[in-house]
Amino acid sequence: MNDPVAIYVHTPFCPSKCGYCDFNSYALSGDIMARTSAATIQEIQQSPHRGRPAKTVFFGGGTPTYLPTGQLTAILEAIVDAHPPIEGCEITSEANPGTIDFPKFKAMREAGFNRLSLGAQSFQTHDLIQLGRIHAPDHVAQAVAKARAAGFDNLNLDLMFALPGQSLRAWRQNLETALALRPEHLSLYCLTIEPNTRFYRHHLRGLLDLPGEELQIAMYDVAIEACEGSGLYQYEISNFAKTGRQCRHNLEYWHAREYLAYGPGAVGCHAVDKGKFRYTNMKHPERYCEAIEQGLPLHCDTETLAPEDEDFERIMLGLRLNAGLPSQNLALDSKGLQTAAARGWIDRNGDKIILTGKGRHFCSEVAVLLSPG
Repeated sequence: MNDPVAIYVHTPFCPSKCGYCDFNSYALSGDIMARTSAATIQEIQQSPHRGRPAKTVFFGGGTPTYLPTGQLTAILEAIVDAHPPIEGCEITSEANPGTIDFPKFKAMREAGFNRLSLGAQSFQTHDLIQLGRIHAPDHVAQAVAKARAAGFDNLNLDLMFALPGQSLRAWRQNLETALALRPEHLSLYCLTIEPNTRFYRHHLRGLLDLPGEELQIAMYDVAIEACEGSGLYQYEISNFAKTGRQCRHNLEYWHAREYLAYGPGAVGCHAVDKGKFRYTNMKHPERYCEAIEQGLPLHCDTETLAPEDEDFERIMLGLRLNAGLPSQNLALDSKGLQTAAARGWIDRNGDKIILTGKGRHFCSEVAVLLSPG
């Protein structure tokens, strides 16, 4: 198979571990970073999928921009060599506003990156401190200005809401500040308390003053109104973009298409004779490097998705899109469809099932209702 495919590269290093983060990330630096970068390049060069063109490329983490510039651009060079980008290929890197400067942005742009996703999260100093972020509020505007000067014309900002102690007014202020920077894309995520995080431990001890469900819903609804009033239109539950500036890489996920993945803890999924094969690389950088360097098994987890599992994922992911879930060739639970419609959670538009404004708050519940068995 030589069809173009989405490519994900995981860079697991961060200056520090944020209190809410359960991603595969490590507050490490020095030799292990260089060793891991070299191992990632080796994995790319030895891939059995080498030669498949890249439809999109996405560097996530961790904090890709925490890597020394030469290591970051060398990994992209290896990707371009192994997976020649199609014309107009979207090549994104996540970036922490506290880990970048103009020379790094300029070098990244010259290497081929053409989209940045800046982890702003909040413009309130106390929020950033409790989240464990290393940047200050004004660093975000500085990063945007430097990125524009370096030639980036496609920027996303990440924001989080329903933070401990956050009011609706404070959330409005964050939205206004973000929108004033005129990004092409905005991703808005409701804080979730994940196990094995500092926030989880604090939550168990009753130390987090979290907004209730009604306030969370109000924050979400305010965000939709503010974004659309600024020309950023919702195309997915958490994502808003100017026309034509949707994140094409993430659309590959939401359409349940194939994606290849490289780096420690990276998760990929590609077609095989019996369906789809999903794999997860060794997570810790040391174990990952040992596997690459010594020719040991690289994957810590693998599975071949059964047809019913594939269908559930198509339902769960497709419902997230404002364009709706195409119901052709999907076995859907008719009673569940009736229940979701009766609750005002879904509408029908031809063969597509679309979440209503109310239904967006219950996406997971709708997916379960629609799935047979």
